[in-house]
Amino acid sequence: MRQFTEEQNMFREAYRKFLEAEVQPHMLRFQEQGIVDREIFKKAGDQGFLMVWPEEEYGGLGDKDFRFEQIIIEETARAGCGEWFNTLHSRLVGRYLDIFANDEQKQRFLPGCVSGEKILAIAMTEPDAGSDLAGMRSTAIDKGDHFLLNGSKTFISNGINADYVIVAAKTDPENSPRSLALLIVERGMEGFERGRNLDKMGMHAQDTAELFFSDVKVPKENVLGDASKGFSYLMVSLAEERLITATQSAAVARRAFNLTREFVMERKVFGKPLSKMQNTEFKMAEMDTEIDIMQVYVDHCVALNNEGLLTPNMAAKAKLQSTEVEWRMLDLGVQLHGGAGYMSEYPISYLFTSARVNRIFAGSSEIMKLIISRDLFSDQYTSILD
Repeated sequence: MRQFTEEQNMFREAYRKFLEAEVQPHMLRFQEQGIVDREIFKKAGDQGFLMVWPEEEYGGLGDKDFRFEQIIIEETARAGCGEWFNTLHSRLVGRYLDIFANDEQKQRFLPGCVSGEKILAIAMTEPDAGSDLAGMRSTAIDKGDHFLLNGSKTFISNGINADYVIVAAKTDPENSPRSLALLIVERGMEGFERGRNLDKMGMHAQDTAELFFSDVKVPKENVLGDASKGFSYLMVSLAEERLITATQSAAVARRAFNLTREFVMERKVFGKPLSKMQNTEFKMAEMDTEIDIMQVYVDHCVALNNEGLLTPNMAAKAKLQSTEVEWRMLDLGVQLHGGAGYMSEYPISYLFTSARVNRIFAGSSEIMKLIISRDLFSDQYTSILD
């Protein structure tokens, strides 16, 4: 039995009803227009579903328990609304404000984010630097009372909708390539331009854009923490970012399983349901087992994250395995749907293309293996049983 409090179970039920009423009916339109209406963020904020963790003085519930976000991720996936990547705003990017923003910055930025009037994004990836943050070329040069930001970013989720973008840039590129600043760039700042809304394989409702910075004057009041320690700040938050992906992938895998289960029970082959064929029975039994076991590990990582004990190694394992299980389930789902699985009108087809990115973003599967293997052969290696 999964461990959620009575309050969290009530939160799940209320959030499920919100999705059914306010988001799910509009998903096709959002996919066609390539962006979610900003109004959805505001509606979620009005009902307390956008940001849970900020203190009450900023409009939140003041509860940092990750299980609230886990519920949001799971229910969003269950409703087929995953492309409204609200967790990007509320937890993935919001966490930087939680940990690294000072009191003045929280007072200035958080209320609008909690209410949904302001939307968040984070800009790390560059055209020539993906998972390799050390290869970043964007610069933020200290000019006294401000930093002068130059560079470009790509594949930025919420890139069109975002009002506040946390931008990573090098502050001493010649002498210290790991000296990074995290700067809050606001909509309308001179020199900040957005490129086109990028056309993607899947996740069509999630606006993804190129961002350009040409001599943008970012006041020092908009710098998070120490302007030279952005690299370590990113490392702190990456473990939870990977847990978010793992939570989402486990939820999508379960949704794909349920869709496939319903389909094979209805589809007849040689006079009997496809679900009565031994190959179908065995394949679905394997995936049901894998998804359940994966969910137990994800729940374990959520508990560790709440205690501040989630390590980069464990987060990498959760992200690697959950996305691989998700992908195997989606591939099987398309196969068992037969020709119907290749048709966009069937949810399994759209899930298949949209989920392909999960083995890439938040660090590719290859990067996850590199992180795990570095610990594996170090003197500090321990297993989960030690």
